[in-house]
Amino acid sequence: MDRECVSLLPRVCEVLADSGRSLPDDTSLEKLLDWFTGLTKPGGSLLESCPCLLEFISTVVNNTASDPGVLSFTLKLAGLIAATEDGFRKLQECSVLDQAFNLQHWQEAGLWEDPCLRIGWIQGLKSSLQHPKALTFFVEADFTEQLLKLQTDTSLFVASAANQMLAHILLFFQPVSSAECNGVDKKEDKVNGSTHASITDLKQPNISVETRAEYSAVVRMISEYLKESLVLKDNTQLRQSLQTLKLLALLLARARPPLRDELLQTVSGSLEELVTAGCSQLTSPLMDVILAAYSSGTDERVPDRRVSRLLSSMLNINKPSDLIRAAAALLHSGHHDAAHTERAVRILLLPLDIITGHTLLGTNTSGDDQGSSMIDHLKSKTSCISAICVCLTNTPHITPLPSDILPCPPAFIVTAVLSLLQVCSGVSSSSSGCSEVCRNVISGAKVQKCALEALTCLSSSPGAEEKISEVFTILIQYLDNPDCDPTVLHKSYQALVKWISVSSNLSSITAQLRQDLAGVVKKRVCDMRWEVRDSTVEFLGHLAGVRVCVKSAEEMCSASEALLGGCCTTLLLKEALQDTESYVRASAISALAKTQTHSWQQGAALNQEETEIVNQLLETLSQDTEGFARRAVVQYFIAWLSSSSSRSPLSASTSSLLMQCVRSVLSQGCADLDWEVKVHTLELAELLLGEAFSGLRGYRKDSDSSNALQHPYGVVSEQAYTLHTHTEALEADLGGALQNLVEQGVISVLLSGLVDCDRPVGLKACKLLKTLRETVCPVSLGALDASTTTAARVTCELPGRGWGKEIRKILWTKKSDKAPEEERSFNGAGEAETGGEGGGDGGEGLTVGVCEVLRSLGLDDRLDVLTQSSDHVHNSPLSLLQDILTARATHARSDAEAGQEVIVDCY
Repeated sequence: MDRECVSLLPRVCEVLADSGRSLPDDTSLEKLLDWFTGLTKPGGSLLESCPCLLEFISTVVNNTASDPGVLSFTLKLAGLIAATEDGFRKLQECSVLDQAFNLQHWQEAGLWEDPCLRIGWIQGLKSSLQHPKALTFFVEADFTEQLLKLQTDTSLFVASAANQMLAHILLFFQPVSSAECNGVDKKEDKVNGSTHASITDLKQPNISVETRAEYSAVVRMISEYLKESLVLKDNTQLRQSLQTLKLLALLLARARPPLRDELLQTVSGSLEELVTAGCSQLTSPLMDVILAAYSSGTDERVPDRRVSRLLSSMLNINKPSDLIRAAAALLHSGHHDAAHTERAVRILLLPLDIITGHTLLGTNTSGDDQGSSMIDHLKSKTSCISAICVCLTNTPHITPLPSDILPCPPAFIVTAVLSLLQVCSGVSSSSSGCSEVCRNVISGAKVQKCALEALTCLSSSPGAEEKISEVFTILIQYLDNPDCDPTVLHKSYQALVKWISVSSNLSSITAQLRQDLAGVVKKRVCDMRWEVRDSTVEFLGHLAGVRVCVKSAEEMCSASEALLGGCCTTLLLKEALQDTESYVRASAISALAKTQTHSWQQGAALNQEETEIVNQLLETLSQDTEGFARRAVVQYFIAWLSSSSSRSPLSASTSSLLMQCVRSVLSQGCADLDWEVKVHTLELAELLLGEAFSGLRGYRKDSDSSNALQHPYGVVSEQAYTLHTHTEALEADLGGALQNLVEQGVISVLLSGLVDCDRPVGLKACKLLKTLRETVCPVSLGALDASTTTAARVTCELPGRGWGKEIRKILWTKKSDKAPEEERSFNGAGEAETGGEGGGDGGEGLTVGVCEVLRSLGLDDRLDVLTQSSDHVHNSPLSLLQDILTARATHARSDAEAGQEVIVDCY
């Protein structure tokens, strides 16, 4: 622990012990507790490093006038110390533990009514229960009964904490059965057909017989409580049953077989009664319990007959809404035994079957009791929308199931979803479906969105590809509907792209459908609503990025060419560049990049239209008032440069235009007011760095990799030995590459980014500069004369204003710190520096050596600072302790001046 913290802690304890009211910053105590918790993690003793804490706890727990917040903090602290046997013993020797957790003491003082104190009491006890001595203390004090009462506390936070505490006791101390130790079963449960070892037949290393007996008593008491509180005698017990189910689900999910069997044997009867009661509020928590028990069984215990019986009962309850929720919970759990899963699937498909009239379940279900009950349920609009949305959400989980579980082929489900979309849009009344139910979903945006999401997921279902023409027809109808909600339109576009991307051949799409799609897109790109225009432009970009077959596997083209024609797409996107909404302009730029990607990769020369687009984008970067479009422009050139670098070589004219544009983007992007534009500009500079040095040994793209190589067992870096084997040709290549980077403006971009006021920009620039330094002027060459390397003679110019002035200040400071004999100018050409402080007068440029600058910027120290969070200076235990002392002093002074506000800036 820091020496200053040790010296301040007694004063802080004194302030907290004397406080009659809470601190102005009520989070400082939680932060203090976090600090203490961190000190105990390495296995250290809090009382050894902070002996004043013992007196502090004793003082506070014996002073009933203390603030409840401070009392709660103190109880948590006492539990933290008592978590070790040594700390527990010291607290007991001073009678502090008995007093701190004495219920009667707090009740008589009238403090127990404060939920803050109850929370502290529970969490303090929970922290202490890490060893057998603490369990003995807990049992002897008879705290189990009180914790069970707190399960239904008026405060939800207290009730939740009590639940967590009870679960901790049972799970932390649960022993291992002899059956688990020996790999054989000790007892056979003839009733359930599963093995069962009672809690008394347990073996737990290093646990005494007395402790096992205490634990068994706690298990019995909690089990009996669970059994009794599960029974729903009247509505007043609903909350208690709910809390009990939450605790039971928590226990069964993590309990090992002995404890799991004990709990199930005790509560299975009560659970069956609860299922029979049919209380809708308890359906979800009941399923949580059943599925937790289902998933916690070992291979020999699945399916447990008790759990299987409960699950069957849940999937046969009479209320349709509860039935659907139970089926959905089973399907999402991932435990798919054939019988129950088949039942759940039929339940979830029933609403879709009724509304569309498609016989998804193989028979007419409207005549049976369950079908009639479901129809009555769906006649209510609210119930209908809720049920059909749950059904649709689960259809993507249904279609991948084995065919022997499904009541119909997956393609039938796709057809039913398409029929539902027609019903929703009012195009079809679904004469074969229930007309009273159909009325509830017409023009229902919520159902439409769920159906479109389901349709998107169903694109990869077995046999779905045969339905692509039907899907196209329905989705084009939606896109053409003038009353369609913008979000529904967006999801229609998403579904269309997904179905196109998974289709191996679009030859089934008729010319009429293609024509209809083109007409709809042209209409929607001019929609009055910007959200619709934006979705349409995004769709055009996604379409251009999908490669599809037209007639044969060899004939590949973009989906936009196959369905819309490339000229149509480019023309629409070019017009969208002038849109009044910045989101649409940005989407249009991104979409244009996707339409060009394939031709970039092929090294194709730009035509007149593409050249005009490039010039228009440069104009956007310099003139657009919104950051979204400017960011998209820089990303466009990143995509162009990366695509061109990885594939076929560019023609001379195209390459010249690209590099000319890149230089312009670098110069404008680094001076942009939007920090994200500047970060993207640095990403463009990073691409140029990689291109310049990719063929040279020793270049590492990621500067962070150097840290990984410092591990004593790490592979030796290739750079470690290639730096000493530079040939003259390699030196010339390094020098030439560095000179090109200077001329392209990359070095200026990196240096300006280093001193940028936005931390993400500075961090990115610093990492890239460090990579550059390790490549062109490694540390191992530091002792050599700079003039012996070609790279060391490369220079760049620092402007007299802006970022150049800031860099010159850094260099001047570094130079001033050197010994007189080590001083040298920062220009590689040997020119003398002129001007006053800062290495210049601030008006004229200064020529400096790039390598010398890279060595003199203190990049390692700067990177350490930039990597730290913005509050690293103040977010410290010392600062916290000082804040508490200052806050108390300020608060005391403000008591004398009524109405004065106390502002505390605690980290």
